[in-house]
Amino acid sequence: MWPPPYLSPLQLDAFATFTRLLIDEGARQNLSSLRDREAIERRHFGESLALLDALASLNALASPAIDIGAGAGFPGLPIKIVRPELRLTLLEATGKKARFMTLVVATLGLSGVTVIHGRAEDLAHDPGHRGAYALALARAVAPLRVLVELALPFVRLGGYLASPKGSGAQREVREAADALRLCGGEVATVQALDVRDPAPILVLIRKTGETPDAYPRRPGIPTKRPL
Repeated sequence: MWPPPYLSPLQLDAFATFTRLLIDEGARQNLSSLRDREAIERRHFGESLALLDALASLNALASPAIDIGAGAGFPGLPIKIVRPELRLTLLEATGKKARFMTLVVATLGLSGVTVIHGRAEDLAHDPGHRGAYALALARAVAPLRVLVELALPFVRLGGYLASPKGSGAQREVREAADALRLCGGEVATVQALDVRDPAPILVLIRKTGETPDAYPRRPGIPTKRPL
């Protein structure tokens, strides 16, 4: 159901502006396959806020957070609109998507948001970002066995990686066992989000050990040769 009853008038205005930007720029630059307001509200906004609700209930929502492969800003920007105190980094490898997120951040006047155009395989070896985040978010980035290698290096000990998955979530968890062992993570919970049917499945991973310096491997290798 959109909008959630807890949104303030200012937040509703922010989502309306975000929708207009997505429709206008999405059509011009092919930023998203969704073109109509209802689909954007249901898939992009509704699922992002369902993830927010789940993370809050699990005491896993914390700053600073990084959204890896953020695309046009999901799930990070909707969460930021609702939780303005969240310090957020948006990482995206595609230039036009990174520029679009910069436009959204500026248009909405969001503070405490950094947009980075780059690859996780590179940024995760930057001392300013490695082990620097309490929470990593990733939606539709890669299979879990790949995502673990890309994302866990960003997360500090005791922090979390949160990734909404489809119906194959349990299979992905099984296939990611070696990657979790090698990169220092363990599955905290696997649960459906409170949203449309079929609901996305949240896989929440807790960082329990340091990730060896060798990970992530150089760009492209985690996808070509998963752990």
